[in-house]
Amino acid sequence: MTLEDVAGELYAVQPTEFVAARAARVAEAKEAGDKELASAIGRLRKPTVTAWAVNLLARSVPDDVDALLRLGDALRTAQRKLSGDQLRTLTTQRQQVVNALARRAGVLAGEAGKPVSESVLREVGQTLTAALADPEVAEQVRTGTLATAASYEGFGPAGPALVAVDGKGSAPSKKKAREKPEKQRDEEAEQELEDARATLESAAAAVDSAQREADETAVRRTEIEDRITGLRAELEHAEQEKQFARTAERGAQEQLRAAQRQLDRAQRWVRRAEERVRD
Repeated sequence: MTLEDVAGELYAVQPTEFVAARAARVAEAKEAGDKELASAIGRLRKPTVTAWAVNLLARSVPDDVDALLRLGDALRTAQRKLSGDQLRTLTTQRQQVVNALARRAGVLAGEAGKPVSESVLREVGQTLTAALADPEVAEQVRTGTLATAASYEGFGPAGPALVAVDGKGSAPSKKKAREKPEKQRDEEAEQELEDARATLESAAAAVDSAQREADETAVRRTEIEDRITGLRAELEHAEQEKQFARTAERGAQEQLRAAQRQLDRAQRWVRRAEERVRD
C-alpha cells in the first residue's frame, strides 16, 4: 500500500465520507507497522466539494480531461509569441471547452447523488483553467487527488508572461531570443498556434461526443424505466388474470364433477329401465 494508492482511493469518495475513510486507512497503516505512511495519510486534506467534483470528472472522463490539460504547454508558449488578437481567439475557444467540462462535472455530481451549485461549477471551471497554467495543479487534476479549488488569471494578452526554462532552470535571455530570424520566429509561432488549435478542437470534440453519449444514455435509461413500468403493470394485470383463471378453473372443476355425477345417475337409470323392458 503506497501513499499514491491511498490518496487515489480517498479522493474518490464523497467529502462527507473522507474523514472516516482516512482514519480507517491510518489505522491499517499503523497496524502494518508503517508509522511513516500512517502519518502521511493523516496529513491528506479533506477535499472541498469543488475539488471532489473535479476529481470525479477526472475519473469519469479521463481522456477529455487529459486532452484539455495538454493545452497547457501550447497556451504557455502561445502567450509568449502570439499577438493579442490571436490570444483572445485561443482563450475564447479554451474557455468553451472548460465550460463544457464544468457542466459535465455538474451532471456527474448529480448522478452521484450530490448535486452542486452554480458557484461550485464556476470554481470547477476556474480550477481547470488553473491546471492549464500550473503543472502541479494539472497533475492533481489528472490523478484525481485535488484537495481544494485553484484559480489562475494569467492567460491572455494582459496576463503575466510564462516563459520556458532551460535545463539549468534559468529563463532564456532576450539577446538569444533576438538571435532567431524574425521569419523563423513567426513560422514557429504560427505552427504552435495550429498545434494548440488542433488540440483544442480535439478536446472540444471529445467533450461534445461525451455529452452526446451522456444524453443518449439518459434517453435510453428513461426508455428502459418506462418499459419496466409497463412490464410491471402487465405483470400485475397477468397476476390478476391468473387469479381469475384459477377461480374459474375451480368452478369448472366443480361443474365437471356435478355433471359426472349426473351422468352416472342417468346411466344407472337407463340400465334399470332396460332391465324392466327385457323382463
